[in-house]
Amino acid sequence: MTVTSSDEQPPDGEPSDRTAGSPTTDECAAGGGPAGGGHGRGRSGREGHERDDPADECAAGGGGRVADGGFAGGTPAARRGGPPGPDPARPGPVAERAPRPVWSRDFALFFVARALARLGETMLPVALAAGLLRYGYGVGAVGLAMAASAAPFAGLVVFGGVIADRFSTRRLMIGADLVRLVAQSIAAALFFAGHVVLWQICVIGAVNGVAGAVFQPGVASTVPRLASDIQGANGAIRIAESAAQLAGPALAGLLVAFASAGGVFVAHAGTFALSALCLLLLRLPPAAPGSRNHGGGFRADLVEGWREFRSRTWLWAVIVIWCVYMISVWGPTVPLVATEVVQQHGPRAYGLVNSALGAGTVVGGLAALRLRPRRMLRAGSVALVAFACFPASVGAGLGVAAVSAAAVIAGAGTSFWGVMWATSVQTQVAPDVLNRIHAYDVAGSLTMMPVGQALAGPAASALGADNVLLVAGVMSLVVSGALLSVPAVRDLVRADGPAPLSRNTAGAPLGRARRPPGPRKTGARPPV
Repeated sequence: MTVTSSDEQPPDGEPSDRTAGSPTTDECAAGGGPAGGGHGRGRSGREGHERDDPADECAAGGGGRVADGGFAGGTPAARRGGPPGPDPARPGPVAERAPRPVWSRDFALFFVARALARLGETMLPVALAAGLLRYGYGVGAVGLAMAASAAPFAGLVVFGGVIADRFSTRRLMIGADLVRLVAQSIAAALFFAGHVVLWQICVIGAVNGVAGAVFQPGVASTVPRLASDIQGANGAIRIAESAAQLAGPALAGLLVAFASAGGVFVAHAGTFALSALCLLLLRLPPAAPGSRNHGGGFRADLVEGWREFRSRTWLWAVIVIWCVYMISVWGPTVPLVATEVVQQHGPRAYGLVNSALGAGTVVGGLAALRLRPRRMLRAGSVALVAFACFPASVGAGLGVAAVSAAAVIAGAGTSFWGVMWATSVQTQVAPDVLNRIHAYDVAGSLTMMPVGQALAGPAASALGADNVLLVAGVMSLVVSGALLSVPAVRDLVRADGPAPLSRNTAGAPLGRARRPPGPRKTGARPPV
């Protein structure tokens, strides 16, 4: 089923009639067309297509890029499945067109929407904790209210990816924001009225989680449609989210002090209203032709998303390793750093450390704007080593100044990794399956975090919190080494610009595309 949104207009000055996978004259000159060393990927690791288009003349000496960064058909080694080698038909490095500037009216609107969403997310824990504790509930109730939102999100985001690949992502995101606006307004009314019942707060949280599961998958596919410099766009968004993370808890604390927890919920609802307004004003370029052709049913799309996910070794390998990271590093670090710093140095010191971590993520985002590594996941994995110093510094009992410095370094490393990862997914995965694959990415990344947090307490009781944090520092190094040990991860070559469709408009894989009616061109080569 194809659903076309009439409200998605091409941006000013941008052509809207270019079909997916058709190289321009500049791409032919640069060898960057889909069959000439561009961004073609398929389920079996490479993609070919019938060369019945005049643009295919530029691909006479090359093939599509394989999933792990080589060229299918470009070199003998690539055809044998070995490591990528130089293409004899192109002796020098492939020329790349300079990316256009990141900033535009539409990207600025999306940038503001993401910053506002992050601001609201960081305000919510303060509102729940202050509000529920004031009305006599304990810490367990606060955790239950937070879990009521997180569980539906993690469980349904994969289905949200299927929905986002079938319908207008912009309309889905606006609808999700409006649902959360209503839900948080109801929560604010309950707190202002003094009628706070835990099950009602949990139901509101569950509604927010479902809406978030519909909203989140569309974020990944929106960035490539708004900016040709996808890495720069992700770096800018990461900086905005980091700044919001710094401001959110402080703003929520002020609202609780001078108003009430209900005031925080009003502000949170306001962030959704403003985000929906920004998205309403947004003009997305039209989706690539065929990107919403889904002849099968919902279940078939879900299965296809899983098949596309597992066919990319670099993708599922990172998610598997990241599950280990969540259990052994991030899960225990968050609660144990909080308890250790507060007990040893006081709550103000913990606030300073948190601010330092946020400042580090801004630094990492700025670095991602400037550095353009050829092998992005390799560079990101090296940067991820920096996180080890954060839990290790707390476990070693260092002072506040040293822990804050370690937090800055750790924040910069994780932020840089985040931009490299997001950009790799958005440029290496075809747009017709990107939302579903991003959903699997999000679900896989979040699944093990509560497990690590749940195990942190028993592990600290058995080994001591300081020793668990030292182990977390060591495991951070192990995870970085594991990422670098996977050839598909460390050797993945960057691809500037969105990938072509994994299917043609008839729904057949590109590697088996049907040739349109008419005589085959003389001299055209068969698919590789």
